[in-house]
Amino acid sequence: MGMELQTIHHAGLIVSDLDRSIYFYHDLLGLPFANEPTPWFEGPALEKGVGVPNGRLRQVCFWVGDKSQMELIEYDVQPTHNGGPVPNNHRGAAHVCFRVEDIAAKKAELEAKGVVFYSDINVVDEGPLSGWRWCYFSDPDGLALELVEVAYYNKGDRDAAAAEYLASRPSIDQIRAKADFPFTV
Repeated sequence: MGMELQTIHHAGLIVSDLDRSIYFYHDLLGLPFANEPTPWFEGPALEKGVGVPNGRLRQVCFWVGDKSQMELIEYDVQPTHNGGPVPNNHRGAAHVCFRVEDIAAKKAELEAKGVVFYSDINVVDEGPLSGWRWCYFSDPDGLALELVEVAYYNKGDRDAAAAEYLASRPSIDQIRAKADFPFTV
């Protein structure tokens, strides 16, 4: 079957001001640097690599735990029609979730530093996400972030439910009939 994906190396977010975002992610959230902020990168290879004509960017990466990284990218020219962050229910929206050991303590710590959360801590004790305690907040650009504490994980239940889904899911032909799916599976 080929090489399997091993882990998520990093999640990348586009920010409007890299220095301001470093204050938020490093100073406020406490993420340590995986690499320092880069100088501005530009040129034909970069433009082709990121798919942005005349693209010019700088970036920074932070460690999240000991294996994952978070990348922040600032483009020199950002579209003027950009109406801000993509609402969470729009195609292309994304969020980054940070796993914590004690969500109540971390939420209180961040609130004391001025972070505003969308809601109280949501507790899930039934269904596919049973064991999750979660809440959303935003970075200075309004990008969605999440804290999650996984109080427990029912592996047997999850494995059985995933197998049930795979046995009853729509066929690839049914999927292709509903929407463009140009890939071979």
